[in-house]
Amino acid sequence: MNYLRYKIFKNAKLLKQKFTHVTIVRNRLINTTSSNCSERNESSSRFFVTTPIFYVNAAPHLGHLYTATIADAVHRYQKLRGIETSVFSTGTDEHGLKIQQAATNCSVSPAAFCDKNSDQFRSLFDSYGIDYTDFIRTTSDDHVNAVQHFYSKLVDRGHVYKGEYNGWYCVSDESFLTESQVTERKMPDGTFLKVSVESGHPVELNTETNYKFEMSKFKDDLSYWLKQDHLVKPKRFLKDLRSMVDGGLYDLSISRPVERVSWGVPVPGDETQSVYVWVDALVNYLTAVGYPNQTMWPPNLQVLGKDILKFHGIYWPTLLMAVGLEPPKQLLVHSHWTVDGTKMSKSLGNIVCPKQSMETMTTEGVRYALLRQGTPHSDGSWKEKESVMLLNAELADSLGNLVHRCTGKSLNPFQEFPALQPEFIASSQHAKELSVLLGSIKEEVATCYDEYNFYQGIDIIMRAVRSANVMVQEEKPWELKANPGRLGSVIHMALSMGHAAAIMLQPIVPRYSAGLLDVLSVHETARLWRDIDRFPSVSHQPTTLGVRTPPFRKIKL
Repeated sequence: MNYLRYKIFKNAKLLKQKFTHVTIVRNRLINTTSSNCSERNESSSRFFVTTPIFYVNAAPHLGHLYTATIADAVHRYQKLRGIETSVFSTGTDEHGLKIQQAATNCSVSPAAFCDKNSDQFRSLFDSYGIDYTDFIRTTSDDHVNAVQHFYSKLVDRGHVYKGEYNGWYCVSDESFLTESQVTERKMPDGTFLKVSVESGHPVELNTETNYKFEMSKFKDDLSYWLKQDHLVKPKRFLKDLRSMVDGGLYDLSISRPVERVSWGVPVPGDETQSVYVWVDALVNYLTAVGYPNQTMWPPNLQVLGKDILKFHGIYWPTLLMAVGLEPPKQLLVHSHWTVDGTKMSKSLGNIVCPKQSMETMTTEGVRYALLRQGTPHSDGSWKEKESVMLLNAELADSLGNLVHRCTGKSLNPFQEFPALQPEFIASSQHAKELSVLLGSIKEEVATCYDEYNFYQGIDIIMRAVRSANVMVQEEKPWELKANPGRLGSVIHMALSMGHAAAIMLQPIVPRYSAGLLDVLSVHETARLWRDIDRFPSVSHQPTTLGVRTPPFRKIKL
């Protein structure tokens, strides 16, 4: 839905004039439908995907990498499908009370603290081949200017007022909470501690004067936006958002006294207040496209963890509506990786360090394990030993060995991608079965990837790879040296599977896939999604292979 075509329903004049209201709304919906059709045609060559910006109060952990890897896979997949301009933004969130406190504890300035930790995120993402186009830092001048412009827009449109807050505040979550959002937890010593129902973090009573955003006025508009069944994936999280809205919206505090939170963006026109860190952080998506002179909007997809659903599915769309901008087209919400059933958390100290993991599993191995085993709708348990066994079985033994042995000189002395005899497939039941799989795999995997279910797409690929290995075993090419035509056909079918798998796995393991495609001597311009079904082909003439290298070395446990 193009939200800009749907102006706010809650208009007193329209409510009093029911006939006029119905007519106008109907016309807006008609305009929205036609607008969406033209918008899809015009924007079909552009895609905008984001991750949340990551808080720099500690070093990055596997959960941060998981979010970035999902968004990276989406970004790479869109480019494979022919998208000409794909913007992929990520970055670091560097303001707020927790940063102040962490910097003080380290005896450094907040700026120096942020520089060091932001570099850790950027370095980690670069190591893992996260192909971002924009890395936003909230301490940059461009971003500060964007936040202040956005805040001023809220004020100019009459959606901000000054008031006093007296109630619960969670320092860890940097948010105010209502009485219903707080519960008591019994501690080991028998005492009771007030905590956030949602996060479990401690809360404290707080009284302060700040600026508030009239979020409650946008309940009807938010409910209308949330009527779209495709808006949030998986759908269980859309139901969560609808329940939150049904429970009522409250006005949102969007500033903090500088005497308490000095490390933040100053509120325009009031040096005694700093902008609430979540408003600051959310505006980064606009900073990425040059706000207030943005080159594209809204994002096609925003990837986020389920713990920050409220901020992206309630706060963010209402803030955008208030300044006259369209909310995101879709949210992809993923669940968490756990250790012994507990969510990874900096505060709990149970994080898995991705820098250490890549020493054991390689960066491609970690990427594969995350996207192969991670399911958006439910939490996963990270077990490195099981992940290593998976990598050895699938990347090394199944796919890697399929290509490696069919490009070896013992089976392939001419070092070529050989021709396929027209009669071969009909003469071999296993080749026939593999041919059927290769004929449908492109669309089947695309269906999974289109829904961002990468784990399902990988499973389809690996089942086909196993079928190719069965064909090789049954055809026994090592016994066919006296029948070079049939030998070449067996290798052709096996390498056809390797070719298709390598192209489809590019969003998942880009370096590994590039290595396979280099061995097969596939030109860089012939590695798009449309090229998957180039093979098998009876019209193919033998082509010389590239340099043969082991695609993935088995990891010793």
